[in-house]
Amino acid sequence: MGGVLRLIGNVIWLLLAGWAMCLSYLVAGALLCLTIIGIPFGVAAFRLAFFVIWPFGRVAVHDSDRVPGVSAIANVLWFVLAGWWLALGHLVTGVLLCLTIIGIPFGIQSFNLAGLALAPLARAIVPADDPRRFA
Repeated sequence: MGGVLRLIGNVIWLLLAGWAMCLSYLVAGALLCLTIIGIPFGVAAFRLAFFVIWPFGRVAVHDSDRVPGVSAIANVLWFVLAGWWLALGHLVTGVLLCLTIIGIPFGIQSFNLAGLALAPLARAIVPADDPRRFA
């Protein structure tokens, strides 16, 4: 039953906000890939684009394979280059979705994604039932 509800939630999300947010991540990724230094950030934006278009049933967890200090510096650069305006897009989308009762769960999901948009590096996207989620 949970798989059917996730499918329905993802389809509604895709129609209401997923396509627009995915497009914004793809544009950010393309712009970041214009420079050699920006390529890792562009790859992260593309990874997030495929997460925000179909988010239900997957979660972002801390990736223990990443070096914390390097990831922190990279997250600061990400925030300056793209994170703040992607998070702002999620916040505006979340507020608009919360204007209707049906949109409230999707607005909450958008607010959760805003936090991820601020500092996505050193995170891995895993299925919701993955054991790493609880580590």
